[in-house]
Amino acid sequence: MTIRALHVASELYPLLKTGGLADVAGALPPALIERGADVRVLLPGFPAVVAGLTELAPVAQLGRQFDAPGVTLERGTLASSGLIVYVIRASTLYDRPGNPYLNDEHVPYGDNAQRFALLGWVAAQLAQHLDPAWSPQIVHAHDWHAGLAPAYLKAAERQHGRSFARSVFTVHNLAYQGVFPAPQFGQLGLPADYFSMHGVEFYGQLSFLKAGLYFSDRITTVSPTYAREIQTLAQGGGLDGLLRHRSHDLSGILNGVDYTVWNPASDALLEDHYSATRLAGKLACKEALQKRFGLAQKSDALLFGVVSRLTEQKGLDLLLEAVPEIIKHGGQLVVFGTGDPALENGLKRVAHAHPEAVAVELGFDEKLAHTIVAGSDVIAVPSRFEPCGLTQLYALAYGSLPLVHCVGGLADTVVDASLENLADDLATGFMFERFELKGIGAAIRRAFALRERRTEWKATQRRAMRQDFGWGASAERYLALYRELA
Repeated sequence: MTIRALHVASELYPLLKTGGLADVAGALPPALIERGADVRVLLPGFPAVVAGLTELAPVAQLGRQFDAPGVTLERGTLASSGLIVYVIRASTLYDRPGNPYLNDEHVPYGDNAQRFALLGWVAAQLAQHLDPAWSPQIVHAHDWHAGLAPAYLKAAERQHGRSFARSVFTVHNLAYQGVFPAPQFGQLGLPADYFSMHGVEFYGQLSFLKAGLYFSDRITTVSPTYAREIQTLAQGGGLDGLLRHRSHDLSGILNGVDYTVWNPASDALLEDHYSATRLAGKLACKEALQKRFGLAQKSDALLFGVVSRLTEQKGLDLLLEAVPEIIKHGGQLVVFGTGDPALENGLKRVAHAHPEAVAVELGFDEKLAHTIVAGSDVIAVPSRFEPCGLTQLYALAYGSLPLVHCVGGLADTVVDASLENLADDLATGFMFERFELKGIGAAIRRAFALRERRTEWKATQRRAMRQDFGWGASAERYLALYRELA
């Protein structure tokens, strides 16, 4: 039988992207469709989403919901993949330019609880035949923004005495929990007893993420190691008890890479192309990158690249401490991203002091991200914790050896270039165990040491590029989960 599944998310590549969630929402549904599932996506009607869809047509009038007048549901198509997308039109809630979650001052919008409660509520309505032509058997909610969808489904089940759809909740990052003041619970239209420890209440407030974890039928997260880590006190974000209690419903399914977008042999955003068998183009990409950032044009300088949110989670405070190690060995560093002002300034100071060796640019631009991944010798992802991480997967595909902290999805996808791993033809990058200067420093020195051994370096690059982290295997695992539930 064909499984009908609705994915519920706040962003989707290429329409709107602030992070890896958009890449997953953009790539997983088509991978499931390819394997015979009938999958659609539900998104809030942000300006970029509405502008990017074709064939928009009305599905239902929803009237006034969550203090927003004239709410409607429309259905459109994503031209690039043919994916069917439902869009919630509520201009007072969603019609705002720029970041979907934060205002111009980088402060979360005061009505985010209503904005994303509406998303979860509409998902539950779709399971109850809001669209007469299609309803899902599985509602697959992503991250806290969609966390209330399983709660509204359970409430509908209780009200009508029957089940409408089963729910899967995927945690992309447990650090973002969608926590709001308790008085806002009254505006959500959920049963009063849902505001309790066995429900959405979280240390006296309400948490959308906890709602997803508590009310969903199954929980997944984006790597096997992260699924274990979030059940510990250190990484559970106050929810480890609930996650341990539900450990039999929790599984880690690794995110994949869309190799139609991330492939150095055909990447439309690169000036030069290359492959595992023809690596010459990679040097041209490196020269272009050095030139773009005004670094010394040295082909033999080991070039480290960073494409990341500049935050403590991403471990960039530790990398900043380790910059002298890179400079001392004649290496170079390019950093691209935005985030914590203190980190931005610290990195800019180092770049100012060593303009030949270090360059920092603040912002985000998809083309430049691809340019850095292709032109670097090493891509640094030194995260304190990392649910899955996509950057290291892109780096592998481009033969830019990842340098990573041994956590979460990083531990699941990179094999350290230790002597024994090199001897066994397993190495694909550099890993450090302990989050401290000594650890990352040793990994940096290992990268320089391997670079001295040209033949082994090239062999490691080719091995990295042959790794397959496509969506195929992950999509199969999600399908198996859907079948089990349906």
